[in-house]
Amino acid sequence: MAFDKIHFTANDTEKAQDAKARLVGIYGQVSLGEADVIVPLGGDGFMLSTLHASQSLPAPVYGMHQGTVGFLMNDYNEQNLPARIKAAERAEIHPLNMHTLCVDGSEAEALAINEVSLLRMGPQAAKLQISINGRVRMKSLVCDGALVSTPAGSTAYNYSAHGPILPIGANILALTAVAAFRPRRWRGALLPMDATISFEVLEPKKRPVAAVADSSDVKNVLRVDISIESSISHALLFDPGHGLEERLLNEQFQ
Repeated sequence: MAFDKIHFTANDTEKAQDAKARLVGIYGQVSLGEADVIVPLGGDGFMLSTLHASQSLPAPVYGMHQGTVGFLMNDYNEQNLPARIKAAERAEIHPLNMHTLCVDGSEAEALAINEVSLLRMGPQAAKLQISINGRVRMKSLVCDGALVSTPAGSTAYNYSAHGPILPIGANILALTAVAAFRPRRWRGALLPMDATISFEVLEPKKRPVAAVADSSDVKNVLRVDISIESSISHALLFDPGHGLEERLLNEQFQ
C-alpha cells in the first residue's frame, strides 16, 4: 500500500494545529472514510481518543508526537511521510470491555485501550471483592483502587501504581492494586488474556467507587466486569526499531 491518502487530526494545542496545517499543505487531506492511514498529532491521550473514534475503520494509525507524553507516538518529522509509514512496523492490540452495574440499577459499557480502573470516590478506602472467571479469589481488598491493564497500557497508570510492564505479545493482563491497605501492600496478579475479572464493591454507600475505562467514567458502581474485546483490533504503526516491544523494553532499563 502506498499510504498516499492520509487523514491528519490534531489536538487543540496551537503547536499541534500548526503542524497539522503544514502537513495538510504538503500531503493533502482526505476524509476518515477514504484514508489509507490516520495520522494523529498530539500526545498519548489524543492517540487514545483517535483510536476509540476510528475503531470501526480499516485504516491503521501512525501517530506523531506533538503533546506532553508520547509513548504511543512516533517522533515528529514532516519529510517523506508516506515512505516512512510504508516502512513502519505494525502492532495489533485489543481493548478491554468494561461492563458496570451501578447502585441505582443502571448499566453501562465502555472500551479501554490502556486500562480499566476502580477508584474510591470519597475519604473512605474502597472495599472490593475480586472474582476471576466466576470464582472468588479475594474476599476483601481494602485500597484506594484497583486496575486491569493491557500490555499496551502497562506503562501508563499501571506502572505508576507499581504494576508490571507486560511484553506486547504476552497473552496476559495485569491486575494491580492502588495503595492496598488490606492485604497490606498486595501488589496484584498476572492473569490470562481471556480471563473475566469481576469486582464487587462492598459497602458501596459508605465507600463509593467510580470505574474508569481510559477516559470514560461511571460513578457509584456496584459491580464491574472486565474482559478483552477480541472482536475489535487496533493497528498502530511505528518507525522501524521503535515499535511497542522495543519501547516496553526501553522503559524497563531507563
